[in-house]
Amino acid sequence: MPTVLFSGGEVEGLHDAVATEFAPHRLRVRDARAVREAGGGGRFVRLWRGEVSVYELGYGADVDVVPGELADFYSLQLPLAGSGVVTVDGRPLATPFSIAGPGQHLSMSWDRACVNNVLLISRQAVDRAVAVRRGEPGTEAVRFDPALDRDAAAMADWLDLARAYVRAVGGELFARSPLARQHHEQLLVHGLLDIQPHNLGRAPALVAAPAAVRRAVTYCAEHAHEPISVADLARAARVSLPSLRRGFRTHLDTSPLAYLRRVRLDRAHHELLAAAGTGTTRTTVTQVALRWGFTHMGRFSAQYRKAYGRLPSQVLDGDRQSPVVDCPQSAGRGDGNG
Repeated sequence: MPTVLFSGGEVEGLHDAVATEFAPHRLRVRDARAVREAGGGGRFVRLWRGEVSVYELGYGADVDVVPGELADFYSLQLPLAGSGVVTVDGRPLATPFSIAGPGQHLSMSWDRACVNNVLLISRQAVDRAVAVRRGEPGTEAVRFDPALDRDAAAMADWLDLARAYVRAVGGELFARSPLARQHHEQLLVHGLLDIQPHNLGRAPALVAAPAAVRRAVTYCAEHAHEPISVADLARAARVSLPSLRRGFRTHLDTSPLAYLRRVRLDRAHHELLAAAGTGTTRTTVTQVALRWGFTHMGRFSAQYRKAYGRLPSQVLDGDRQSPVVDCPQSAGRGDGNG
């Protein structure tokens, strides 16, 4: 459900709310006296928090916003009303429809009538999409061309998909259907990589792998919530188990079971983020881990920490910023989930 993080005329309070939710940044009100006389009308609403988070933000004042260099997410601006100018790496863009990501410097000037949908896409989601397409992890962050060309047919279709996502996040079905939500998120991320120019060019996707590997990967995505085994993957791929193992090792540099475990870990991560976003206290880490086939809580926490940089309990508590302090422990290296 939507969460109102700020509503009112105190621009300083809105600045603090945005800084807490996004990242520290500088804010300058261009005409503070006019804001005081008009009473102000800033509003900041979290519509969804997850791999692709959605917000609605309007300052109710003429402001300059300077987040500086972005760290671990991509900021996508979808204006709903008003006007403004977005500058990325010192270059003013011809359109406020824009995206900036890790390593880039962003600043924005909005008029008092401006209201934006802001989508925050985690770097991990983009990195995973690149790894799937290339068959191996990337060594650098994706840098998109920051200006989105709304007049291009493919981008217009993608923006329609993004708006459909924004509309869907407020519904109960969205919160109760992790698989549908993840499918929509993947469409957004992969579509952006396909359509918007970026520094990695057109990377060869998983299509370069044999059909058997692609069938097994698809089966993993569609049945990860079920008690499937590696033998089930081999049957779905229509090859022998040794052949499937060779295919995964050659083209994905992993084993079928390790791949399935990572898919389930991602699903558990999505569910924890969703629970943190709704503020529910009914969900526990143990419930989520067991639902996705992890029966050893210590091993699950170690695998989760290695993948996401923090403990599952921290994510569930809403702490997405503080990394875990490393300490010696035995994580185990078996291919099994439990």
